[in-house]
Amino acid sequence: MQYVKLGMTGLDVSRVCLGCMTFAIPGRGSRQWTLDEEKSRPIVKQALELGINFFDTANVYAEGSSEEIAGRALKDFARREEIVLATKVHGRMRPGPNGAGLSRKAIFGEIDASLKRLGTDYVDLYQIHRFDARTPIEETLEALHDVVRAGKARYIGASSMHAWQFAKMLYTARLNGWTRFVSMQNHVNLLNREEEREMLPLCADQGIGVIPWSPLARGRLTRAWNETSERQETDDFGKHLYTQAEADRKVVEAVGVVAAGCGVPRAQIALAWLLQKKPIAAPIVGASKPHHLPDAAAAVELALTADEIKMLEAPYVPHAVVGYQ
Repeated sequence: MQYVKLGMTGLDVSRVCLGCMTFAIPGRGSRQWTLDEEKSRPIVKQALELGINFFDTANVYAEGSSEEIAGRALKDFARREEIVLATKVHGRMRPGPNGAGLSRKAIFGEIDASLKRLGTDYVDLYQIHRFDARTPIEETLEALHDVVRAGKARYIGASSMHAWQFAKMLYTARLNGWTRFVSMQNHVNLLNREEEREMLPLCADQGIGVIPWSPLARGRLTRAWNETSERQETDDFGKHLYTQAEADRKVVEAVGVVAAGCGVPRAQIALAWLLQKKPIAAPIVGASKPHHLPDAAAAVELALTADEIKMLEAPYVPHAVVGYQ
């Protein structure tokens, strides 16, 4: 496994991050494609054995049970100081006017709830899951700063939003001397490259580490176009992410051609393409089968040629911007 500094920090993270959205206690926001605790724990152990030290979850994943499962497994299999643990805040956790968002009230309440579920007294990276247009950014940024000052988070990060919104938040934090975002978790893969227009250049300019979600496009980049999966059939959110059927099919076919030429699984090709793109630090990979993480780890060492990259990128057409809500 290779490691990289996250943005302009001194924090070393593995070039693959294990996404824990797959973990769920049955009945608590679980889906047909999620894993219960007994099946989730071997995934965490395997990640650690492969040298992965970076783990990402969120308060809203499976009504908080993802945090609980990840927290218990990491406590049993790893030393706290050796892992980088990330979670997120924004989504609705309870009914009522203050049950979601990025107000001071919501952030203070949710960081404590997340820490309790994770079984730790701090997280390494606390991320705003989306932009909250209903809350003044000054209130959000000062609250996040106070979370860091209280020792409950070491760093703060952001997730999908417009580049102008992120630029405004970076500027406002600097203007007030508040804790600065070090990472951006956004939607980047071979089937959706719209972030290359503004967000990735902004992050490169500002020294922000990029940790993309859905780097394999919900698995679409790992199999032939006419193949499907249980998650693809039942994931309502995913169905709205990839809508350019003909263009997407050509990209998937190109991945297959390059994979065959390299003699490796398609997943390795899709991840290798992403890992070679600056300023990508660590794609967030979800895993539900034993081969998923070894493929991801192998992609770190796979160097694509300029011709292979050209072949992968050539079929792409502009897509609608999705994933901000």
